[in-house]
Amino acid sequence: MIVPEEWREIIWIKVDVLRDKDFSCKICNISFPTAEERRPHSKEHSGKKEFHCEQCGKDFFTTPQIMKAHIKTHNEKSFHCSECDKYFSTKGNLDVHKRIHTGERPYNCKICNISFPTAEERRLHSKEHSGKKEFHCEQCGKLFLIYSKLLVHMKTHREKSFQCSECDKNFSSKLNLVAHKRIHTGERPYKCPHCEKSYNHIAHLRTHVRLHTNERPYQCSECGKAFTNSGSLKSHQKIHSDEKPFQCKHCDKRFRHISSLNNHERTHTGEKPYLCSDCGKSFSNQTHFKEHQRVHTGEKPCHCNVCGKSFRRGVTLQMHTLIHTGKRPFKCSQCDKTFARSDVLKIHQRVHTGEKPYSCSICGERFSLHHPFIKLHVILLSCIIFLT
Repeated sequence: MIVPEEWREIIWIKVDVLRDKDFSCKICNISFPTAEERRPHSKEHSGKKEFHCEQCGKDFFTTPQIMKAHIKTHNEKSFHCSECDKYFSTKGNLDVHKRIHTGERPYNCKICNISFPTAEERRLHSKEHSGKKEFHCEQCGKLFLIYSKLLVHMKTHREKSFQCSECDKNFSSKLNLVAHKRIHTGERPYKCPHCEKSYNHIAHLRTHVRLHTNERPYQCSECGKAFTNSGSLKSHQKIHSDEKPFQCKHCDKRFRHISSLNNHERTHTGEKPYLCSDCGKSFSNQTHFKEHQRVHTGEKPCHCNVCGKSFRRGVTLQMHTLIHTGKRPFKCSQCDKTFARSDVLKIHQRVHTGEKPYSCSICGERFSLHHPFIKLHVILLSCIIFLT
């Protein structure tokens, strides 16, 4: 089609006008290429949800197209997963789901090379490298890297009109109430595909599955250490700060986390609130208690994805994987020796320091190792005493 010369000039004038026009959101300053694309975004700030799903009662902020996409989730799910018997409404959704079983993670971060099962997860992760928090909560001033996280946070400011009939707790959405009720009913619909464990919340299952796959998508930008969940990463990042706001009331020690303070204070009080019902042993630390329980259940939820070996504790799995990688990250400051484990390095350093922390209860002789040297020494000493 040939466009007349006089029309061309008019078209280019309109293009220039549109190019210069500012289509940024007046509230959060995000810019959009057109007014049409800005319109559905602006509705999210109003809090008014115009579109309502008749089948499940869910409401939507934005456009009829988003609601139509949601309605498809109620359609017949004819795509079947052969691994776990789940059904999906589209082949694309099935393919994405299958990556849970195969461990396939085709989307790599260009900066830190961590891989993700979906492009969307990679996109959200990439924002963490920029460190720029663009999204601002108008009610409390909190900043967020990702817009969806801001939306989730904004729900905490809403009126909590959904009440639990069991414990009188209130929730801002029906979905949160339904998830909470599983605490009372004991329902655990989210089953691990790798072991017998099940969970009352999908997020808890996702975190657990990473123990089997050894997936650690949350990486510390300071030291490179990776974690299975964002909470552990945030907790770890405090190590790189000198701030220790929690002080023990019995001594001068300070801690970065309230949980560490609570565990420490029990060393003063002697309190051991976690009692094993199988053997009667009690613990001051909940993590140690849970790990101990696996001695009785035989559960070994931490699997090596190289050789298939299983472990009761995640930290044991981490140390085991060093066998496959050949890494020996712990170096002695006194000599050139390196070690795969920090506890072995600590024992080795006693060669240089001369430290002998373990003593014989009979003769008082001291040793750098606890077992089996002391045990053997006591047996030999007992024999000598008996013979004389």
